[in-house]
Amino acid sequence: MASLSFTLATPTTSSSPFFSQTTTKQRRLMKTHGKQTHRFQVSCNVSSNNHEKPLPKNPQPQKLILPQTSLDLQNVDRRNLLLGLGGVYSTATLSGLPPAFAEAIKAPFNQPDRPCKDAVSGFDINKKLLRPIDCCPLSKNGPESHFKFPDKSSKTRIRYPLHKLPVGYLDKYMDAIQKMKDLPDSDPRSFNNQAKVHCAYCNGSYTQNGQELQIHNSWLFFPFHRWYLYFYERILGDLIGDSTFGLPYWNWDNPEGMTIPHFFVEKQCNNYKFENGENPLYDKYRDESHLRYELVDLDYSGRNRDLCYDQKEINLATMNRQMMRNAFDATSFFGGKYVAGDEPIPRGDNVVGSVEAGCHTAVHRWVGNPDPKGNKEDMGNFYSAGYDPLFYVHHSNVDRMWTLWKQMGGKEPTDTDWENASYVFYDEKQNPVRVYNKQSVDLSNLKYEYHSSATPWTDRPPRSRCNRPGYPKRNNTKDFPNQKDPPEALTLTDSTVRLRVKRPPASKNRNAEQKKSEKEILCLIGISFDCTEAAKFDVFVNDCDEEQITPCDSENVGSFAAVPHAKGMAMGCKSGMRFSLTELLEETKAEGDESIRVTIVPRTTPGKKVKVTIDAIEIRLIPVLEK
Repeated sequence: MASLSFTLATPTTSSSPFFSQTTTKQRRLMKTHGKQTHRFQVSCNVSSNNHEKPLPKNPQPQKLILPQTSLDLQNVDRRNLLLGLGGVYSTATLSGLPPAFAEAIKAPFNQPDRPCKDAVSGFDINKKLLRPIDCCPLSKNGPESHFKFPDKSSKTRIRYPLHKLPVGYLDKYMDAIQKMKDLPDSDPRSFNNQAKVHCAYCNGSYTQNGQELQIHNSWLFFPFHRWYLYFYERILGDLIGDSTFGLPYWNWDNPEGMTIPHFFVEKQCNNYKFENGENPLYDKYRDESHLRYELVDLDYSGRNRDLCYDQKEINLATMNRQMMRNAFDATSFFGGKYVAGDEPIPRGDNVVGSVEAGCHTAVHRWVGNPDPKGNKEDMGNFYSAGYDPLFYVHHSNVDRMWTLWKQMGGKEPTDTDWENASYVFYDEKQNPVRVYNKQSVDLSNLKYEYHSSATPWTDRPPRSRCNRPGYPKRNNTKDFPNQKDPPEALTLTDSTVRLRVKRPPASKNRNAEQKKSEKEILCLIGISFDCTEAAKFDVFVNDCDEEQITPCDSENVGSFAAVPHAKGMAMGCKSGMRFSLTELLEETKAEGDESIRVTIVPRTTPGKKVKVTIDAIEIRLIPVLEK
């Protein structure tokens, strides 16, 4: 039977309160048990009240609060735990802080002195590639220009939810997509060239300061995609002669919009006069089992859930966790810092944002073709995602999440390295334009806005399962002592991981004022995985019955998930995640415990052997600043 061991890395020297350059004395901590199954058998017991109301400014009980600084980590009790998976064992070597004189990322443009190359990462070259990997933009129309905001007198574009489009709007949208597909590939606005934008920025076509440029898994994710859609939308509007055209959004966070809209599903559209009668919104590279009336799974793990689940309630609880409980500051929502000269992978203690790793990735994987002979085209791989029209309406809703988070009081990073990061896109007149993150924060300046839609997930916080009658109260310090068994290799598809993590002494029995000023956070540092494979695992804390835990339960603190996107070497990608513990410990009356019980449950595609390692797992008290 397969099992997994943990090794404690005990630091002997420390150079920073954030990272340590250490020598280690290893000792075995515990052994996990193999061949665990996690077949959920119950649905969520959550109220189905689904009324419309404005977003809360300070949602309770997950009040949105922002950190004074992501590097202010006082009262940190480090628990450097190395997880050896699949026979990969090493001591943690955590990198230091970014260089003091780092500069903002400046994406290159395809000019002779700044060349672009074919995509080189994120796919298995030994499998049939269904889309081209020559993703570089055309070099035409002279040097790049700097962005100018639309005229203040121009009309604001409205982005409508797909399930509530105004009369005639679908015809307009389909006409615009068809006209884009009709453009020759000598035109940078063509459908194929627009699709290649995502490939170039996400799959290794560009470099910055000698390193591969990657706009995922960091604070570049939201602003890059906002700009991408901004120009895509304006191109569509220009092609149909409508300067007010707004790109619709797939409203998958609302129960009324949780299925793929039917007009994306049918290959032939008899009511529309397109060449060969083919629907311009159709894409043949999708998971056919999800096309008709299936509710999207915003916590998708590569396999369909049992019918006994209440998928709607799972989705709402998942959104609440990712948008509120685990999106408590700019780093948790946007992702970690990424500056010029940084390696895209690994970046040590960096983290991926809650929405990017959560519902964003889940929808990509849920839509993509699961054929094991391919590379999960289209939506399931970043190099090909832009070829599916669903990609753009999906990301329109992802961009809407940024808007909603701000309405709840969230604020963008104020670091100049974030504000001055920049990219180049072709505009509707085929001119290359450089844009900056700092120009993307105010939608009123960009002259588009989202048509309102209900957000019932604000009233669906996860609830503790283990605090319900019938579940005995456990003391995590006494009931789950460390085990000391020899290590054995394991892949994540084989076994569940269980461990105990000690809390910082200052975190015990805090009063309301202390919890208001500091959040207690579970940090998973240095999550390494094969970048050419989809990866996902769930994290439970103080769970009482792991086979029954669902995303509706607060013991499920969140997930890590990734779409294939980077260099095809084993363990080549590295990231991290942060999960809020404050609310869970309150609900389960565990605020006085010395430790928590952490359960890591691999969620991989059936038959896949995905290796994952985690350099360190620790609990931190992160100072926050109430708005």
